[in-house]
Amino acid sequence: MTGFGDFLREFGDSMTVKVTTTVNGKPVSGDVEPNTLLVHFVRENLGLTGTHVGCDTSQCGACTVHFDGRPIKACTILAVQAEGHQVVTIEGIGQPGNLHPMQAAFQENHGLQCGFCTPGMIMAGIGIAERNKGATLSEETIRAELEGNICRCTGYHNIVKSIAAGARDM
Repeated sequence: MTGFGDFLREFGDSMTVKVTTTVNGKPVSGDVEPNTLLVHFVRENLGLTGTHVGCDTSQCGACTVHFDGRPIKACTILAVQAEGHQVVTIEGIGQPGNLHPMQAAFQENHGLQCGFCTPGMIMAGIGIAERNKGATLSEETIRAELEGNICRCTGYHNIVKSIAAGARDM
């Protein structure tokens, strides 16, 4: 039996793998190197640049997408692991003039500063709202659930307010 390293050495550095998945409700495919992260596939292969690369170490949450309905950090999963799964990025949740309730809440409650973390915060916020459906979200609950998402500009007050409002509107 050979390991993954032996597999890569056998096929060389230029080996690619075809990934076929569904992103924002549309079937997509692309050739990637086996070690390509989902965040890079989404940004570079599909041109969906709303999903940001902030740290590549799963610390900041700027790359949060929904994977089969659950928020995940796209820098923690390989693109090949998305084979056959459903991925939703920030571009897939609303349209100009028809914002998702969480997007509208961020706009109405000034839940952004520079905007770099905003897509990840919105995707995380949707996940928080869906996990706590029907419950009134306290500030403490929202802050605890946002622990893996970092905003370097704010004190989170308006982000928390935005998620609470978005959850009510969802």
